[in-house]
Amino acid sequence: MGRLILQRLFFALLTMVLVSIIAFVATEALPGDACTAYLGRDATEEGLAICREERQINRPIYVKYAEWVTAFVQGDFGTSMLGDRDIGEIVGLRLRNTAILTAVSSIVGIPIAVFLGVFTGLRRDKPSDVVISTTAIAAMTLPEFVTATVLIYIFSIRLDLFPAIAIMRTDAPIMDVIPNITLPVIVLVFVMTAHILRMVRTSVINVMTSDFVQMAKLKGVPYWEIVFKHMLPNALLPSIPVIALTIAWLLGGVVIIERVFNFPGLGNEMLEAIADRDIPLVLAIAMLLAGVYVSVNLISDLLTLFLNPKLRTMRS
Repeated sequence: MGRLILQRLFFALLTMVLVSIIAFVATEALPGDACTAYLGRDATEEGLAICREERQINRPIYVKYAEWVTAFVQGDFGTSMLGDRDIGEIVGLRLRNTAILTAVSSIVGIPIAVFLGVFTGLRRDKPSDVVISTTAIAAMTLPEFVTATVLIYIFSIRLDLFPAIAIMRTDAPIMDVIPNITLPVIVLVFVMTAHILRMVRTSVINVMTSDFVQMAKLKGVPYWEIVFKHMLPNALLPSIPVIALTIAWLLGGVVIIERVFNFPGLGNEMLEAIADRDIPLVLAIAMLLAGVYVSVNLISDLLTLFLNPKLRTMRS
């Protein structure tokens, strides 16, 4: 058991190291730099040279990487190349906004997905199962921006119930953030429910057709006792990694949703930083998102280890 935990921790750390290298090399390979984005049409060779010298852009890539990663592990995210703003201050509020959007979507979506997954699994091939499963497949195949556009047309343009875009400051109080995330939350819940629902449904069907459930039926165990006492614990355990992956996807996948709804979150800020070639800001956001993704999956792995009776009996 202890060895398995150490393996998970090692691979999590290794993943973060590889992400840092890939992200740094990829940003360095982007055409242009912060100086060309900052100076724009007024850029001259002399002006670009001065700007790059001031911002130390022309140094060797390995030197820049070593300095950046050393500062990052110490909690120093650096300074934005545009405006010389502290990156920690820039990402702090936007991370809060994205976390609120993710948390609300998870709180709403996960119970709905689990309930519908269990419901459709228990009613396999019934009309309700066919309708819900077909809708879930459609939700999985439709791009998020298509779903968002349709909902904006219905709820904002036709019904005038919710704002089409988020009208709020980045540092708005939490109570002012909530009214602006209704449509984004609906889109994210629609997509995430489909993924979790399909996994839970499959697990429920597999458990309900297993030998020990069939034996319980032959022994006359009441149906709902089989469902709640025997089926649910065994069916939901394999769904934990899928739920964790979905939550991790929310933090990274909200980039498109934030852009569509002009929501001042981490994903929207990252797209703007890429357009401005603000490399330190891009790297900071990329590492934060990667860190959350790895952490959520690590927690999922550890939770699965502790909840799985077979793994609990393994000796380290």
